[in-house]
Amino acid sequence: MQHPTLRHSNHEMFASLRRWTGQGLLKEPLPVGTTVAAMAAAGVEAGLCAAWYGPQGPLISNDEVASFVSQSDGLLRGVAGADLTRPVQAVRELRRAVKELDFVALRVVPWLWELPPTDRLYYPLYAACVDLGIPFCTQVGHTGPLRPSETGRPIPYIDQVALDFPELTIVCGHIGYPWTTEMIAVADKHANVFIDTSAYTARRYPRELVEYTRGRGRRKVLFGTNYPMITPVQALEHLGDLDLDEEATELFLAGNARRVFTL
Repeated sequence: MQHPTLRHSNHEMFASLRRWTGQGLLKEPLPVGTTVAAMAAAGVEAGLCAAWYGPQGPLISNDEVASFVSQSDGLLRGVAGADLTRPVQAVRELRRAVKELDFVALRVVPWLWELPPTDRLYYPLYAACVDLGIPFCTQVGHTGPLRPSETGRPIPYIDQVALDFPELTIVCGHIGYPWTTEMIAVADKHANVFIDTSAYTARRYPRELVEYTRGRGRRKVLFGTNYPMITPVQALEHLGDLDLDEEATELFLAGNARRVFTL
């Protein structure tokens, strides 16, 4: 999820998302209390609040995320961003975010950079994530924003990164559609690769992902929203239609995230 800034939510590349969701441009910054209330309405106990860094600079900076976290009554945890074009500084900033700001992960959105996850600029950050004991979060599947989708392919990109960094925990957000079967295959193949469902409501999960979550993949799939695009209430509205048993439900909604992110 994100707690947005104006320069994030109102960016031109999100015009397609605003069209899909019916959300207009923000006229003033969204209060953190609004995000906290949206979480409380669905009984959400913790949200991973992500920074956003792209070639033109931060749309949501690490320090802004830290400020949001401090105003959230303990409900938000920070997820760092990084400037890929400055790898040494990016590693230093990641270490600061984890050690000083208490962030729990790194997130890089490949389509923002138009660089696949196998690009050499990512590799110092992968090594730093392993050293710091935090997951690397990324995006898989097509892009809703008006940017190319190729960087979101699970094969070859996530597969290759997992081969090169077997100790790296990788959380692949946005399901991987239309390559969901590829994403499941990569998660099956690699012990430290996981899938999160952010940007999708429960009724839109692909059938193969639902079957995976019910069965052998129950410890591999994590609930997500991509708030504010989708609120927790909207994301959970059709959860009962998935026919998950009690164990799979607990793992999906909480247990897997607690384990993967050490929450």
